[in-house]
Amino acid sequence: MRRWRSGCALFFVSPLIPVIRSSRRRAEAIFNQPGPGHIPDRLVTQVQLSRAVVGLAASLLLVYTYGADDGWSGVANDGVVKLILAPLLLIFTGPLVVLGFIRYAPADQRRLLRSRLRAPLKAVGWYIGIFVGVGLVLAGSAVILKQNHGTLVNGLIALALLIGLVWLLPFLGFSSAYAARYAFNTSNVHAALPAALTVVLVWELMLCSVALEGGMPHGPPAAQWCAVLGGPVSVTAVALWELHRMRTRHGVRIRNRG
Repeated sequence: MRRWRSGCALFFVSPLIPVIRSSRRRAEAIFNQPGPGHIPDRLVTQVQLSRAVVGLAASLLLVYTYGADDGWSGVANDGVVKLILAPLLLIFTGPLVVLGFIRYAPADQRRLLRSRLRAPLKAVGWYIGIFVGVGLVLAGSAVILKQNHGTLVNGLIALALLIGLVWLLPFLGFSSAYAARYAFNTSNVHAALPAALTVVLVWELMLCSVALEGGMPHGPPAAQWCAVLGGPVSVTAVALWELHRMRTRHGVRIRNRG
């Protein structure tokens, strides 16, 4: 019986794997476009990944020990909210950081930096289009299926919409993750911009999380402050180290060269 259930699950899930891979590849192609300011550094990537894994493990341990509002489902919902919220915060507050960054740069470099804004603006346009597209498909689905076109026609429409959403929803999720990870391709403008935007974003997410949850998480004061400040402080520390490494290893300075 268990083997039969496993076989049925594999039968229904296996066709989704190439679809999900396709949506991931497309999202990465749009939101991970190295430009003239991009500096690949394997050590930085490894440290960022290690910090993320340790941070996730610490968060799960705190939730397991002291609990959370709405239990594990609340934790999952919070993760989804942050996944969507992160790119939106970058869209609304990122331009202020980018403009301030360009303003801080030497006067002879500002025109060059402004000329590199096309890639980030294109990525923002893509993300807004994806977000609006998913919303329109969901809204259109509700309207179309309310119409009485007959059982067969409604069934075919529902099947077509389902197939579209099977690709679109993972595409939106991967796009949100890559857009936040690479800060809408702002390394095309300057190598230090993604790190600077990440610091701003992580503190914004912390404030939004506390506001949405209506206060501090569960547990004693020490655990509460670790849960609230652990992520932003550790991300900020890694970002500052990344900027230091850019300056000392690659000669990248905000007021020197892009």
